[in-house]
Amino acid sequence: QVQFVESGGGLVQPGGSLRLSCAASGSLRSIYAIGWYRQAPGKQRELVAAIADGGGTNYADSVKGRFTLAVNDPKNTVYLQMNDLKPEDTALYYCNGQRRAGGWYDWGQGIQVTVSS
Repeated sequence: QVQFVESGGGLVQPGGSLRLSCAASGSLRSIYAIGWYRQAPGKQRELVAAIADGGGTNYADSVKGRFTLAVNDPKNTVYLQMNDLKPEDTALYYCNGQRRAGGWYDWGQGIQVTVSS
């Protein structure tokens, strides 16, 4: 099993920045990719950005050029740097991984990001 611990959310004004952290622990070799997802009230959960074990990345069109993934391998941590935040980025953000065998791990409680003046 793998656990993901999210941190770094909060309240920020439009145009501001936040960095989210996702620390993974457990059976890390079972992970194919780690990604950040978000769910806004009344909307479905969506992929924000993900990075595969080969280093390939995938970003939602809505965040391209504003959000960037980074990995700190020794700490088993994936960061999501979010710049030029907009009110529509307001959501509950989740970190999760895709299994090599298919599917995802258990979802955590997520972390709130609120962009408001």
